[in-house]
Amino acid sequence: MKIWLGPAGSPESSTLKGIKRVKELELNAMEVEFVRGVHMGKELSEQCGRLARELGIKLSVHAPYYINLLSRSEKVKKESVQRILISCERAAELGAKYVVFHPGYYGTLPKKTACKIVKQAVVGMNEFIEQRKWKVKLAPETSGKLSQFGTLDEVLSLSLETGCSFCIDFAHIYARNLGKIDYEKIFDKIEKSEIKEIHSHFSNVSFGLKGERKHLVMDSSPPFEPLARVIIERGIDITIISESPVTWKDSLKMKKIFENVGYKF
Repeated sequence: MKIWLGPAGSPESSTLKGIKRVKELELNAMEVEFVRGVHMGKELSEQCGRLARELGIKLSVHAPYYINLLSRSEKVKKESVQRILISCERAAELGAKYVVFHPGYYGTLPKKTACKIVKQAVVGMNEFIEQRKWKVKLAPETSGKLSQFGTLDEVLSLSLETGCSFCIDFAHIYARNLGKIDYEKIFDKIEKSEIKEIHSHFSNVSFGLKGERKHLVMDSSPPFEPLARVIIERGIDITIISESPVTWKDSLKMKKIFENVGYKF
């Protein structure tokens, strides 16, 4: 059993400084955020990757937010695939295994049709990744808005059908279910997949009738300690990236909770 904890994005002014800072904070993971676009070149990504390996920091990547594989526009869909694949290229150079992304919005599409379209796109991207021999895994994320593709069942089915991985965002599941979350049931479903190592996000969240509104500093909704206990009881290998407004501080809160319930880092 191994637990990795760290922030979404650098806690410093650059990715390199952020990796060093994560080590100083005695955390062991960091998600490199390309959410506004991929503005990192090969030389820097390789440098960051070397440093992360030296310091024992596990990196992952979040692809740009402006992705919609379900758009009516073929141009938008093509550009979305390109944004995911350039994120994968940088991830390979960084030594990051997981590339997290939000697949898109249902729009007027029936959910079954949306699932087929996303599946086709993932299969095509998987083939491209294999051709380039990048050691990365696509990780479509559970989404917080009811209008977005990304229920837990959808991302797990996508993983089973295509061999991709997934990102479990507990805050999004909580918001999408309007303030309800059952960690035991989530892991029961995950155990049926072929994924043995889980990549995830956590924060508190506000929500309305349409789902997620915004991420919040860790307090109580959803609660973290019950999640920590389930992870330890089940012996789960998991990375938990904090997406709160104070990512590294809440990563340290999570670490303290894990230690309080018996896990030693």
